[in-house]
Amino acid sequence: MPLWEYDAVMARAATTSDVFNAIAEPQRRDILALLRAGERPVNELAQELGMSQPGASKHLRVLREVGLVRVRGAGKQRLYELDAGGLRPVHEWVGGFERFWNESFDRLDTYVQDLKRTRQED
Repeated sequence: MPLWEYDAVMARAATTSDVFNAIAEPQRRDILALLRAGERPVNELAQELGMSQPGASKHLRVLREVGLVRVRGAGKQRLYELDAGGLRPVHEWVGGFERFWNESFDRLDTYVQDLKRTRQED
């Protein structure tokens, strides 16, 4: 296999096996945002986002492979819905930064209170 084909396969494998890589694509995040309101067929998602149906289907396949969407058949349509449980690794990772910011705001609050007391004493 030529090196360029290997690189393409490896890039595809990373995107479809890792939630972080999958949501790095803005259109996939847009799809997830639309699915927060409930399940939708691929053609509605494509129309809403101004993309082709095959393009939306490719994004949905990636999201399904990393566990962020589920699909079910309803007659001739395939309906997609958000599976937010797949975002748990992202939530946990971001949670570490939430603790950082909360501690930073607590330190800032302490500093401001100390500054107020110092000014009142003057």
